[in-house]
Amino acid sequence: MAAADTAVMSTSPLFIALISETYPPEINGVANTLGRLVDGLRARGHRVQLVRPRQNADAVRVSDEQLLLTRGWPLPGYRGLQWGQSALHKLLRQWRLRRPDVLYIATEGPLGLSALRAARRLQIPVVSGFHTNFQQYSGHYGLGLLTRALTHYLRGFHNRSQMTLVPSASQQVELQRRGFERLELLARGVDGELFHPARRCSVLRQGWGVQDQEIAVLHVGRLAAEKNLALLVKSFRALQQAHPQQRLKLILVGDGPQRASLRAQLPDAHFCGMLRGETLAAHYASGDLFLFPSLSETFGNVVLEALASGLGVVAFDQAAAAQHIRHGHNGALARAADEQGFIDAAGWLLEDPEHLRRIRLNARRHAAQQGWPAIVERFEQHLRSALAQAPGGMPSARENPAR
Repeated sequence: MAAADTAVMSTSPLFIALISETYPPEINGVANTLGRLVDGLRARGHRVQLVRPRQNADAVRVSDEQLLLTRGWPLPGYRGLQWGQSALHKLLRQWRLRRPDVLYIATEGPLGLSALRAARRLQIPVVSGFHTNFQQYSGHYGLGLLTRALTHYLRGFHNRSQMTLVPSASQQVELQRRGFERLELLARGVDGELFHPARRCSVLRQGWGVQDQEIAVLHVGRLAAEKNLALLVKSFRALQQAHPQQRLKLILVGDGPQRASLRAQLPDAHFCGMLRGETLAAHYASGDLFLFPSLSETFGNVVLEALASGLGVVAFDQAAAAQHIRHGHNGALARAADEQGFIDAAGWLLEDPEHLRRIRLNARRHAAQQGWPAIVERFEQHLRSALAQAPGGMPSARENPAR
């Protein structure tokens, strides 16, 4: 390729089709990430077509070049979400009329698979994203026997794309060990203006029953089995026993199938439900200590949001926490699956108020440097790289999930 051609390709706008089962205003880490990426690409002058299942909130008509809706099925256990049906013929028809330069497939269900098959027929390069540990989730829902089959399917799916983007170095190493190929790192960012300690609200804390010198222990996330919430309960009770002189209040933001069970176990906790935007940011900033016991995250956006809000974060040494927390400097880490280590780390942060204050200041300083613009730019570079490397179509793979 001539140098002039390379220069043109590095600056010319792209037509990108992004395929996903979830997208804002739905509330989850994948939807949040994709919304940021799409907004960032459009701000950089690219045309982005979003392909996703129709949701209950879809009332506004949008041109096909911006939004292509498909049919879906309700997703068990995720109220309000749809699992996209295969849309091979619809995608072929649309993309023959308006051919994207490159696809980004964010989810691996029937819709994503049909997009992968359509791209292969039309010789459109594909970048895929590994956003959710479905193979790990299966064990939490009594489907442990499916774990090997799911891993086999996901490996075959992703190995048929030009590259697969993963959010953390630990995820990259784990997938490489399982035979996933052509993995590239794409970290996540945080909106440091939205998630900011300045949004701390004494009125909100009083509504929780927490006074200025008392400790609000916060958890944000889906209240579901895969989030390891039994350890959240165990850790909070241990903190109460170890620090009887401090009045602690547990605040849970989020919803899910374990909400009723958690209410029964934690009658004094404050359940806020699902929140978003400035209301969510105020809840973060009004907390003091953030407990994140999950072991199933590919990244964990809430960790960065909590750091940006100036909280003392306790997490396992993996995914976002491994990338962004330096133990004893801007948070506290425990070795993966070390429950007692997690509890000890949380207790250690409460031993000295001045130490916790310093940790929280350092958390904010670090997170303030993790903005989205650099992430979007890197994402664009990956898309252009896939386009440049695929003049004759996509590479073959040993496994074919489309058969």
